[in-house]
Amino acid sequence: MSDKIQRVALITGASGGIGRASAERLAADGFSVVVHYAGGKDRAEQAAQAVRDAGGRAVVAAGDVADEDAMAEVFDLAEREFGGIDVLVHAAGVMPTAPIAETPLDTFDHIQRVNVRGTFVVDQLAARRLRAGGAIINLSSSLTRLQTPTYGAYAASKGAVEAMTLILARELRGRDITVNAVAPGPTATPLFFAGKSQETIDRLASLTPMGRLGEPADAAEVIAFLAGPGRWMNGQVLYVNGGAA
Repeated sequence: MSDKIQRVALITGASGGIGRASAERLAADGFSVVVHYAGGKDRAEQAAQAVRDAGGRAVVAAGDVADEDAMAEVFDLAEREFGGIDVLVHAAGVMPTAPIAETPLDTFDHIQRVNVRGTFVVDQLAARRLRAGGAIINLSSSLTRLQTPTYGAYAASKGAVEAMTLILARELRGRDITVNAVAPGPTATPLFFAGKSQETIDRLASLTPMGRLGEPADAAEVIAFLAGPGRWMNGQVLYVNGGAA
């Protein structure tokens, strides 16, 4: 594929988990990828190197997703390196957990800053700068529907992500840019495992008829569909959770 027609994906939170799986999956489809991270530079470099080792093109970029100037620089870098951006996969986020009655308000504010403001900032930039034929893919969570205790602040933030996703899809009428959200269920990522006992992990895995946790690659397959052939899928939330209930 020539440089003139090679598509470009910017993936936030691509140093691990679903973000990294998406970077590797889209690279396998021929995308050049921008591996964004906020923390964990070494892991981001490893993700980019994995893409290069497989024959793809990748660069690494750092930035606080809730900082509009920092993220504008990430978009600038993508355009300098690869000539433009076709797909945004917004996988960056935080997930502290606690019962609502016990959640410190500063923790609540941090979750909303990263997950809600961060999505607004990054989607706003993408809406202004993606090329025609592009796709914006936000990461939500099946927790917006599962009503799992201790996830109140996080699920609230992802409910906002879904609302922004559906509205932006309609605001981009005539631009040939799709906007969708992927809402994974319990998925075997470092973010998921943090602070959980084996008993809790096993219980959450049992929620699906398939009796296992999702893998990052499960979500990445759906993201690749939305980034590529899924052009008639627009303004939707896709629950990628193996039937969790």
